[in-house]
Amino acid sequence: MWILLAFISATLLGLYDTSKKYSLRGNDVIPVLFLNTLFCSMIFLPLILLSQYTNLLDGSLLHVGFGGWEMHRWIVLKSLIVLLSWVFGYFAIAHLPLTIVGPINATRPVMTLVGAMVVFGERLNGWQWAGVGLAILSVFLLAGSGKREGIDFKHNRWIFFLVLAALMGTCSGLLDKFLMASPEDGGVGLDRMMTQSWYNIYQCLMMGVVFFIYVVGKKRKKTTLSFSWKWSILLISVFLSMTDFAYFYALSIPGAMISIVSMVRRGSVLVSFLCGALLFKEHNLKAKALDLCFVLLGMIFLWIGSH
Repeated sequence: MWILLAFISATLLGLYDTSKKYSLRGNDVIPVLFLNTLFCSMIFLPLILLSQYTNLLDGSLLHVGFGGWEMHRWIVLKSLIVLLSWVFGYFAIAHLPLTIVGPINATRPVMTLVGAMVVFGERLNGWQWAGVGLAILSVFLLAGSGKREGIDFKHNRWIFFLVLAALMGTCSGLLDKFLMASPEDGGVGLDRMMTQSWYNIYQCLMMGVVFFIYVVGKKRKKTTLSFSWKWSILLISVFLSMTDFAYFYALSIPGAMISIVSMVRRGSVLVSFLCGALLFKEHNLKAKALDLCFVLLGMIFLWIGSH
């Protein structure tokens, strides 16, 4: 069940990345990111209120649990880590082709794998190790494809931002496993919906401060805020909320392995790659398609290994 949820989350994640890329065309990063956190909060705030003041959601998948500061402090920490990942990731996706960003993001689970082995003692079998090896190989191939478009992986700051976003995302993924695991298994035992709902609220508050400082800075420099409304901005929040719901649900199932869930989610690269080719008319697709094949083959090996 948790594997199926991971694949659902992967599909939605690809649509989420595509919505980001389209929304950021001609727009500043900060206002788009702020609206993303605002809309996500608006999605989950009614669920928090209904759970706390009514019995309508009792026993349902949408019920938001309760907890004191000892629980919320972990959610605040997660919110900060995720927001840092988003900031770096949004700037990277605004300046790099989606057909480059997708495959690089698809290698995030390699970092998660190392962390999961160290922190949680997870172990992979031969099939799964083969999948990881293919993912690593795809990075080197992608670097060669990027050079054909004038993107030097060693000296491009947006590639550096993308790597930082990946590192922050890895830290968030490892923290998720710790937060979702029961106290008997060495975790915190946070309610899944409580985590997802409140981390969006906290992110909105943090991003609100950043947005205010950004606007004030623009006014002092007497520069114009570059922003025009696109409905794809709303879709960012919708797809994000849905993919996170499937993701947290998967991790809450006993026996779910964060290294495998994270790797399967990177199958989102197929969706984002197709959108980059069809919607944004990006170039050098044949070479990138080969890189993508290695990523997808790695996903297949992981699927076999998980069974």
